[in-house]
Amino acid sequence: GTVGGGAVEREVLAALVPYLADDPPRASMRKLLLGAELGMCCGGRVSVLLEPLVSVEPCLVVGGGHVATATAPLLARLGLAVTVVDPREAWATEGRLPGVRTLVGAFDELGREVPERGIFLAMTHDHGEDQRAIEWALRRSFSFVGGVGSRAKAERTKKRLLHRGFSESDAARVRMPVGLDIGARLPDEIAVAIAAELVAFLRGRGPGQT
Repeated sequence: GTVGGGAVEREVLAALVPYLADDPPRASMRKLLLGAELGMCCGGRVSVLLEPLVSVEPCLVVGGGHVATATAPLLARLGLAVTVVDPREAWATEGRLPGVRTLVGAFDELGREVPERGIFLAMTHDHGEDQRAIEWALRRSFSFVGGVGSRAKAERTKKRLLHRGFSESDAARVRMPVGLDIGARLPDEIAVAIAAELVAFLRGRGPGQT
């Protein structure tokens, strides 16, 4: 969200005004000399590429509790289009989570509004609901399927998936406990761990990616 906060950023923001006036905006390169013209003495030059974001990664979070409250706004700040669905009105009130769309209702109905190419995270208040949500997400072929929970819960989730006819490869796709292993315990810490794993996934550096 920043290119330094100083003279370079001022020039880039000025360049964005005519750039955004184009319909559609076209990628362009702006080269700046880091010298007296910008009131700088560090020398050298910087090239800034201006290009539109053609696509935003959709993310569906099922469950709006404490972990979702910490995680969803962080993912939104990372550029994901986050939707939180929860049947409990108090946890999915519109505007409760900054930068996040919140919907009150059933995930298998409202969640259909989120494209299947996106990310799916289950973090409800009920283990059975998490199980149903994960099975639903696998059937819809979300690109990333994750769930909050202990390793014991993860093992039970996998066994139930296999018992209900899902393949080993389907079960292996479920990232549970989702998030990098950084020793996270508190909701904000768990949010950081989840965000880190999703950044790695989106950059092609997640488990099984090359």
